[in-house]
Amino acid sequence: MIVSSDGYILTNNHVVGDARAAVSVVLPDKRELRAKIIGVDAQTDIALLKVDATNLPALRWGDSSKLKVAEWVLAIGNPFQLNQTVTLGIVSATGRSLEGRLAQYEDFIQTDAAINPGNSGGALVSARGELVGINTAIYSESGGYQGIGFAVPSNLAQHVMHDLIKYGEVRRGTILGIRLQPLTTEIAERLGAPNTHGLLVFEMDTRSDAYAGGVRPGDIIITFNGVAFTDGSQFFRLLSDAPIGSTVTLGILRKGRESVVKVPIAQATGRVSRR
Repeated sequence: MIVSSDGYILTNNHVVGDARAAVSVVLPDKRELRAKIIGVDAQTDIALLKVDATNLPALRWGDSSKLKVAEWVLAIGNPFQLNQTVTLGIVSATGRSLEGRLAQYEDFIQTDAAINPGNSGGALVSARGELVGINTAIYSESGGYQGIGFAVPSNLAQHVMHDLIKYGEVRRGTILGIRLQPLTTEIAERLGAPNTHGLLVFEMDTRSDAYAGGVRPGDIIITFNGVAFTDGSQFFRLLSDAPIGSTVTLGILRKGRESVVKVPIAQATGRVSRR
């Protein structure tokens, strides 16, 4: 999918297959051009390509954070080698997490617009004609359309694109020296938590900046910079998006009492440590 008139193209990492692969792109005017792979990001299943061309038709970026459930969207792609197929549907959900089944960083738009094999890397377009997502996957027991498709939000795709251009990789934040796990009802009751919203610090390095900042094993993290989260995926999205080198405020619950601690954000070198 062409996202800039000077030749940048976004698609899915699983479509490219390998960052060293030879890739060619067929343009709407039937020209076939060799594409350079600028970078890939397995965590979001995004790949950025570049072709040597100018004045290409590109969609206008939309703000995916403004999408509402039941808003109309169009899915564009090439399912079953049928070029430039357009299907119509609505947004079924936003911020959807599928517990690592599609990608490691999960913040999907769910839609009932028909997305079939071959739609991957195509555009999800709002009723305003703006790019709001990159079609990525379907949920299907048969391999065909089931009314449940997923797209990477445009805001996330744009962030990935800019990092790949600037750094050659996607820079993500993390808190070094801690390991986290979701709360169960049993653990929440034992630690005096009112519900299972939050993440348990079950192991940490006492030499880490997080320990120096006041985090302790057994703490339950319940807010991130004042934002309460209901599941671990939301927390890890907030953490990943935090600027490298910044300091964030964590709300913690310790022995039934709430407090706040400040910890520095480091650059993640791999998958965030969790279980």
